[in-house]
Amino acid sequence: MSEEEPKVMAVEEPTVMAVEEPKGLDYIPEVILKKRKNRDELAFIRKKQLELGNFGKKKKKVADIKRPEDFVLEFRAKEVDLIRMKQRVKRPKSSPAPINSNLVFIVRIQGKNDMHPKTKKVLNSMQLRSTFTGVFAKATDGLFQKLLKVQPYVTYGYPSDKSVKDLIFKKGYTIIEGNPVPLTDNNIIEQALGEHGIFCIEDLVNEISRVGVHFREVMRFLGPLKLNKPEAGVLRGKKQVFSDGGDTGNREDKINDLIIKMN
Repeated sequence: MSEEEPKVMAVEEPTVMAVEEPKGLDYIPEVILKKRKNRDELAFIRKKQLELGNFGKKKKKVADIKRPEDFVLEFRAKEVDLIRMKQRVKRPKSSPAPINSNLVFIVRIQGKNDMHPKTKKVLNSMQLRSTFTGVFAKATDGLFQKLLKVQPYVTYGYPSDKSVKDLIFKKGYTIIEGNPVPLTDNNIIEQALGEHGIFCIEDLVNEISRVGVHFREVMRFLGPLKLNKPEAGVLRGKKQVFSDGGDTGNREDKINDLIIKMN
């Protein structure tokens, strides 16, 4: 018998899987990446502000942080202010000026951290709590004594009827439930001052101009007038009195020129 030939088993070759080449990342412009980073940082800051209850508060800059020497200088400036205030009142030549009109218009033009608390108290008593606010007042010896105490921070004079009208019509307002309300409706005036015979804005202006019987009630009704900051050169920042080439003190009738520039 012939020997059978051995069967040869066919060996299958292993299939080689094709390896895909890695895809490159999509290109994102640097500008977009920066915007995303800023947006994420802003969202994080807002979240923290809301958590801490500080939303909307401005962050203090390094320049706003006071150094110990700043406190010393501020304290000295306040003490000097108090000494000068006492000297102005005691000087023989600082006696009240003759009263040329029953009505005075006072404007606060200076004063920040260099004021002594007593000076600030006098300004607050006249409703001059911030710079470039103005108030009407009845001319009395007591008023001029007050003005002497705060002379480096205010200027004043005798307003004309036209100046009074322009100020009230443009800047006049009252406070209702804690909010300033312009005098655009005569009903507001009538409700507050009708019992004193003042029914409209014209009556209000007339009562102020002639310093009438109910002048005090009108002043309680009105808020301090918020004037515009004058253009450069109108006020030179000098604390000398107006008669000596400065900005402060009594301008008499010249106050009307300043009113025109600040109304």
